Amino acid sequence: MSAKKLVCLSCAQTNRVPDDKLSANPKCGTCGAALMPGKPVAIDFRTLEKAAKTDEVALMVDFWAPWCGPCRAMAPEFEKAALSLKGKMRLAKIDTQAYPQTSSRWNIRGIPALIVFRNSREIAREAGARPAADIVRFGDAAARS
Repeated sequence: MSAKKLVCLSCAQTNRVPDDKLSANPKCGTCGAALMPGKPVAIDFRTLEKAAKTDEVALMVDFWAPWCGPCRAMAPEFEKAALSLKGKMRLAKIDTQAYPQTSSRWNIRGIPALIVFRNSREIAREAGARPAADIVRFGDAAARS
């Protein structure tokens, strides 16, 4: 039986989840948080670095800031997309104002920006606010790549 490595977005511990359990609401063995939640999870810089390096399931990250109008407008659309993408990928958000090093680390030139990571690499990127349907299409295409 094959398993995937996932970093818990709540406590940053690495978990191994059997492939057939990814869509069965797996929980972190350390803190009990959902590993494949149907909603975006706010994360910090350290957790993002670890997840981007470790995760074997696609992780879509919304780089945003509280002062950004398009970012705030896209937030509910990102929430809707998370429900549609549940079981295929995880969605997370990182506040680039609170963690300014994220912008230089991942070469973010404008926000909102969406980046999908898997297996220690960036596999897709898009900038600009998007409706939920576009986020889901972007996520589906990235998950297949």
